[in-house]
Amino acid sequence: QVQLVESGGGLVQAGGSLRLSCAASGRTFSSDAVGWFRQAPGKEREFVAAITWSRGATRYADYIKGRFTVSRAVAKNTVYLQMSSLKPEDAAVYYCAARGLIATIASLYDYWGRGTQVTVSS
Repeated sequence: QVQLVESGGGLVQAGGSLRLSCAASGRTFSSDAVGWFRQAPGKEREFVAAITWSRGATRYADYIKGRFTVSRAVAKNTVYLQMSSLKPEDAAVYYCAARGLIATIASLYDYWGRGTQVTVSS
């Protein structure tokens, strides 16, 4: 089992920045990839970014266009999502999830956190 806890969400003005954290515990060695997803009201959960613990390999959704950066602190068992130039359409609940291999499809992930709300005011 892997437990994931997101933090760092909040209210920010358009153009601002936020850094989300995903603290992992449990059998993290069995889930090398951590992904970030988001879900806005009435919309499907969508992939944002992912990273591997072992090599720090990353993958991003095309719409991110360099505004977000995913990173990890292995010693802290924490993955970060640095978000910059935020837009109102970035508002959503952001979730982190874990699985063995990096992937962009939500249903492939085995473990999920409860999410953290990001609100962007225009």
